[in-house]
Order: sequence, then C-alpha cells, then structure tokens
Amino acid sequence: MNKIFSKLITIALIFATFSCSYKPIFSEINYNFQIEEIILSGDKGINRIIEKKFSMIMKNQNSEKKNFSVIINSIKNKEIISNDSKGDPLKFEINIAVAYKILENGKIILERKIEKSNIYNNKSDKFELDQNEKNITNILSEIISDNIISSIINLNDN
Repeated sequence: MNKIFSKLITIALIFATFSCSYKPIFSEINYNFQIEEIILSGDKGINRIIEKKFSMIMKNQNSEKKNFSVIINSIKNKEIISNDSKGDPLKFEINIAVAYKILENGKIILERKIEKSNIYNNKSDKFELDQNEKNITNILSEIISDNIISSIINLNDN
C-alpha cells in the first residue's frame, strides 16, 4: 500500500513540476522602446545586477522603436542599527540608493532617485552573514532595476 501511495505522490509531483509555466516578467515582453546605452557608476555589484536586467531589453534592437539612454549612479551603505550590552552588533541595515536619468536624443526627460533598505540580524557565522547580505543586496537591486524599467514603460506610454 505504501509503495502505491509513494508512486502516486511521485507522479503527481512530476506533473505539477512540468505543468508550471514560469516566465520571467521582463524577459519575453516586446517593448516599444529600446535601451541604446547604459552608463553605470557607483557600486559594481549593484550595477552588475541592473545591467543584467537591462541586457534583456538591449537584445531587441529595432530601428523603429524609441531609443533611450540611461545614466545610473548607485550607492550601497551598511550601518549598525543596534548593539548588545558588550557593544557587538545585533542588527544591520543595508541601504541602496540609485539615482538615474533617462535621456532621449541627448536630452534628460526623466531624473529620479530610488532608495530601498532592509534590516537584518547579525549572525555568529560570518560566511552565513556575508551570504545573507549578498542575497539582500541582489533582491533590492532587482527591485530597483524593475522600478527603473517600469518608469521607462510609463514614460513611453505618455
């Protein structure tokens, strides 16, 4: 009886896994604009994530679409929020600020700044703490890059 039950669960899991239709949000959308140039300055890790998101839009080169250039400056700060009685950190905050400009034909048509932050607990294992910080930075950077792309979409709709 247990063998039949485990086989049924395995088959159900296989069907559930292969029937998912996961698609990344910004990868297969056909935009009516393109990014012709990205100028990045600031934190290299944040810029790498933003550039990866924008590379999906830059691949669809089409002369009939509107061309935009993007200038991005990113800053990452890590601060101690609270300490224990010995003075050791208990909580940290990562704050990522990205100032960006959207240009069309060399003229600035949009200039904004986006800030995202996250508070997290200290860990005794420094490797685990470092991995946690990298994950938080990646997530916040992806959120910011999605916001920049959305602002270009909204700008282009007007």
